[in-house]
Formats: sequence, structure tokens, C-alpha cells
Amino acid sequence: MVQTTRHFFPQLNSWLARLPDTRVQEACTYSTAFLAWWGLSLYLFQLGSRRQLDYELRDGPQVLANLNRLTETAQTTLPVHDTLDHFVGHVKQAGWERLRTQLVQRLLRMKALDAARLLGRPVLLIDATGLLCFHRRHCAHCLVQRHEKQTFYLHHVLEAKLLGPAGVVVSLDSEFIENADAGNVKGKSAEEVKQDCELKALQRLLPRVKKTYPQLHFVLALDNLYACGPLFSLAQELKWSFVVTFKEGRTPALWQEFRALRAACPENVCRQEWADRPVQEFRWVSQLSYEDSAQRVWKLNALESTETAAEGQQHYFAWLTTLPVGKKTVAEIAQKGGRSRWKIENEGFNRQKNSGLNLEHVYSTDPEKWKAYYLLLQIAFILVQLLERGSLLRRLAEEAGRPVWQLFGSLKNVARRLLESLRFEVWEVAWFDPHQAGRLRLELDSS
Repeated sequence: MVQTTRHFFPQLNSWLARLPDTRVQEACTYSTAFLAWWGLSLYLFQLGSRRQLDYELRDGPQVLANLNRLTETAQTTLPVHDTLDHFVGHVKQAGWERLRTQLVQRLLRMKALDAARLLGRPVLLIDATGLLCFHRRHCAHCLVQRHEKQTFYLHHVLEAKLLGPAGVVVSLDSEFIENADAGNVKGKSAEEVKQDCELKALQRLLPRVKKTYPQLHFVLALDNLYACGPLFSLAQELKWSFVVTFKEGRTPALWQEFRALRAACPENVCRQEWADRPVQEFRWVSQLSYEDSAQRVWKLNALESTETAAEGQQHYFAWLTTLPVGKKTVAEIAQKGGRSRWKIENEGFNRQKNSGLNLEHVYSTDPEKWKAYYLLLQIAFILVQLLERGSLLRRLAEEAGRPVWQLFGSLKNVARRLLESLRFEVWEVAWFDPHQAGRLRLELDSS
């Protein structure tokens, strides 16, 4: 982990030290960088809850010395979990967002994620997920949902994740979905509260991404919810392309037109056969006309893919896109723009929820703190993926004569081994040399 972090982010400690920490520094026992790493440890070692910091990292004889080497500090004691919570409350959300941006910009400058580009453009996966759920109102910003006789108070987030090779998905930006009329909810029913939603959040998220990364021409990969005029208009305004899932239920007239014109274009077909993968057949229709609810007319390309396994089992997919479709492009659009959209759910949300990363755990009920913990998780997950999918881990497994999955058994076990190393191994000073780490040949494993 140390060499991977130093290789990709040699300035990480200085970035952490410059977080906007509003504590009275003269009265602080623990430095900003040390507590930032303490917070990242929650997720790097998959501890599951803040309280576990007091148990898992308390009795290891090498924990303090190793963390001092990692953070380039000289602390004499370890903090408790409440110290972390106090610290998180003194770093504004913008500070964590800026730190994430620094990590992403570094990866972009290194071209570490370029292998996943679609027709030369970076792919931005967009989707929302639930974070917190309460049976009583948590705060004035809660989303409100009624199911039969029960009312739930929710917090969701819309994520923009940059697609990388080897299944890596890097959090680029986040927009929290919460009620806009927060100051005027008292006395209103759940139906009367003005609800925020994914499409509204998208209108806030994407212009901010454009402002942060003005030179990048993204391809947006989205599910069928976004197959509508507001997304088409926003993408046009930002001068970005998109690949959005195409289903009959969302745009029935456009679907019927596609099915009719597809039969009239028998030459628009491409077939790919693989030795160890299903046979793929692609069909497409260019320049379909679509009028949205605001009477705006759009020209869209439609693409479908049918995969047939050796046993005869078939899987069907379809997408709408503004990218040029043809024999030379459809396979790449389908794979990197269409099929890869699932990675935000699988490698992103599902992995973060169903592991020690514990995305849905209530690390704090404070409306600002829980957002900070969410951003800490996204930052830590970048480091976790670079370790798990990087070539250093693969080389270690090769030296042991076994594939990675046989060497560790599971990704949870990788985190457990890291924790054992922190607690009991003496981390050598040479491991922390950024110049030595910079000379490493380290790439993401796309095998």
C-alpha cells in the first residue's frame, strides 16, 4: 500500500496537511495529516465503524510508529474515535472535495486511466444510490417516501465516477440529493414536501464537473432514467457525448421507430466471435428523430447488442448515443460506454455497501459530518482500488506461484493482511521514499 500510494500520489501528505482545518492549532494534540490518515484507515482496513478504531488499532505494537512514518509526523499517542469525529466536524466539505480532485487530476496527468477511454474520450459513469434510511425525520433535508403505513426518511447521492482499466471506477464528484424546501417542512405532509431527485441533482452536478475539468470531453454513461430531453439538452450545452440505456418503456415511440428502421437497414450489422466469450452481434440505426416533452427535436443513434453463449443463452442490450455508429465503432461503444456502466453499481456502490467499507453505516448523524465520511470513503476507495488492481499485487502473487485470488482468498482478506502488517510489522523507511516509488513500473491490471 505504501509504495502504491507514494507512486501515484507523492504529494499526498502535503495535500492532507493543507486541508482547511478550523481547530485551534495551538491547542491541538494531533496534526491535520495524521487525523486525515486516521479517518482513511476506517476504509483502508475495512473496520466497519468508527468504534473499531479503538479496538483494532489500539493493541498493535507497531501501529503508532508505522503511522508516523506514513504521515511524516511524530505523534506520541493514538487518538480515539471521538477525536476523529471532532476533527471531521472542523474540515469543511469543500476541503475533502478538493482533496479528491487533487487525486483525480494526478491520475489524469499520469494517464493512468487512459486505457479505458472510449473513442479517445474519458467515460463518466453516472448513477445514484441510497446512503441513509431512518424511520424518523433525521433532518430538514431528508427525502420522504411513504410505503403503505410506513414513512421513511432518506438520504441519497448522485455519483460521477470516472471509468478506468481493470474495472477501476474513480469518484470524480458527488451531489447529495436532498430536499430544497428544508426550511419550510414543518406542518407539511410527505406528499407536500418538494422532493429533490436524480434529474434535478444532475443539473447541479454536471456543470460543476465541467467547471473543474474544462478541457475534458466526457462520454456520459447512464441508465434509462436519463433518456430524456433534460439530459440531451445538458450534454449538448456542455459539448459532451453520451451513451444511455435504451428501453421501450421510457421512449415507446422512439423504440418502435428503431425496430422498424432496423429491419430496413440489413447492412448495419457487425458480428464478433471470441474463443472464450459469447458471440456478439451488433445492429444500429443512425439519426433517429426524437421530440421531447419541451418540443425540442433531437437526432440520436441507436445501437443494440445480442450476446449468444456457447450453450445458446442470449443477453440483449440497447443504447442511445450521440457518438458515431458504424462497423469500426459499435463494439467499443457497446463495451466501454454501454456495458461498463454497470461498473458504477458493481465495483462502485455494491462493493462499498457489501463489505467492510460499509457505505450505508451511520458514521455520524450530523448532516455535515456524514457527508464528510462519505467523501473520506470515496477518497480511500481510490487508494484501495489502485492497490488491488495494480501490478505490484500481481507480482507478489506471481512470486508466490499463485494467482491473486488464491493468494488472499478475497478482497476482504487483502484489507485484513494490511491491518496485520500495520499492527505487527515494522514498515521500512525505504518504502516511503517517493523517488524510489516514482521509479516503479506500476500499471493497472486489465487481465
